[in-house]
Amino acid sequence: MVAPLEGIRVVEIASFVAAPAAGALLADLGAEVIKVEVPHGEIYRYSRPKFLGAPQCEFPEGPAFHMDNRGKRSLALDMTRPAASAALQRVIDNADVVLTNMLPARLKKYGFDAETQRRRKPALIFASVNGYGPEGEEASSPAFDYVAYWARTGFMDLMHDPEGPPAFQRPGIGDHAAGLALVSGILAALRVRDRTGVGQVVQVSLMGIGFYIQGNDAALALVAKHGPPRHDRRRPMNPLWNHYETADGRWLFLAMIDSERYWPRLCAALERTELASDQRFAEPLGRLGYATELAEILRDLFAARSLAEWEPRLNAADIIWAPVRTLAEAIDDPQARANDMFVKVEHPELGEFESVAPPLRLSAHPMPANRPAPALGADAAAVLREAGLTDDEIAAALAS
Repeated sequence: MVAPLEGIRVVEIASFVAAPAAGALLADLGAEVIKVEVPHGEIYRYSRPKFLGAPQCEFPEGPAFHMDNRGKRSLALDMTRPAASAALQRVIDNADVVLTNMLPARLKKYGFDAETQRRRKPALIFASVNGYGPEGEEASSPAFDYVAYWARTGFMDLMHDPEGPPAFQRPGIGDHAAGLALVSGILAALRVRDRTGVGQVVQVSLMGIGFYIQGNDAALALVAKHGPPRHDRRRPMNPLWNHYETADGRWLFLAMIDSERYWPRLCAALERTELASDQRFAEPLGRLGYATELAEILRDLFAARSLAEWEPRLNAADIIWAPVRTLAEAIDDPQARANDMFVKVEHPELGEFESVAPPLRLSAHPMPANRPAPALGADAAAVLREAGLTDDEIAAALAS
């Protein structure tokens, strides 16, 4: 079976998460992805578990780096050196796609900006991601998803209890969303190029992704001209769309947005069938009017049993709910395992380890995603030779 992107060559000039995550998905789809790194390797490569809160783990490389750089080839170059920069240009000349998260000003400094590259090769697709978009005063401002996607867009402000401080985002959340958007744009641009022979520029910003991911709230704010209220679990609009603490200090989440059909089932699971006919709670509008009172009743009921005691009761009731798992628990979830949401990677030096699988499946193209990230510079000579460089030119490009 031919891979969807077989024969497509991607040059990835990027570090950290967003653009590399897109590159990994392109590799999963069959593209040849050449990752360009600085000679000492990017910091993300060295994010070992023992430095990230797992001091007993001796895994010697960054697990997340392997996830976002699986199946690529590595070319380590110092672009400040003319011979290395010229060599990289030769590699790009043989590519279909350039994928980058270098800041626009830096790309222009080295002549790898979209305008220069597409003038040189009109069929080239140039895909880039930055913090705040390609226009405006902050187009070349450095950013991570923590600031551009999370804090700057109002996302961070919404994600906490009314009495608590803003929530701290976990690593790579906005970046991985941006990576999916980049892949979507690249695939669309490739389809157009196949029909017309002309490439184009694909642009994604972390700020734009932040507004899109919280699009329901952002769309409301644009119309109402103010943001939605934060969720208050003590006074929810719909007590059946809320989270509750159990007797052992764990939590569960109810998500019965259409509460009418599920309310009698929940009452039965709680062994409080009389609540279903209580005049205050029998109808949706009544539950809305008495939401604080009902939330307090549910809070006390759920606090009377442990999460382990509630699980079989709520599962048997056929309602929409979930236990709030720890990540350590979640990676062993039987449903996740049944659907191959994790993959086994075979590394020539590190042996076998697990990583996160791609977020999509194709029925006619397996995506095992089980190739490790490349060793730093492992493919440098081969990639440059394929680009037509002589041995002397390769030596000059790779000289330290």
